[in-house]
Amino acid sequence: MITRMTWPELCRSNKFRGLWVAIDNCRYDHDTRQPIEGDVVDSDAELSELCARMRESGQSACTIVFCDSDVYVEPAHAFSDASQSAPAAS
Repeated sequence: MITRMTWPELCRSNKFRGLWVAIDNCRYDHDTRQPIEGDVVDSDAELSELCARMRESGQSACTIVFCDSDVYVEPAHAFSDASQSAPAAS
């Protein structure tokens, strides 16, 4: 089930909304230290069930996050891309 996703994609995905999601190989925001991208390893509505599966499979280094519709960290490149496309003020 490993799929590489950004945090905004994960939060806005109908598949993962309302679930606890285990992500591995994370890339973190420099300022907030929150995950902004990673490999989705597993998910579950019950945190304890997800943790039990992760422990049984030996994947104990994953970050586990809850996905709702709020995106608490946008990747920095999203802001820099938008600023580059804006016309310069005269």
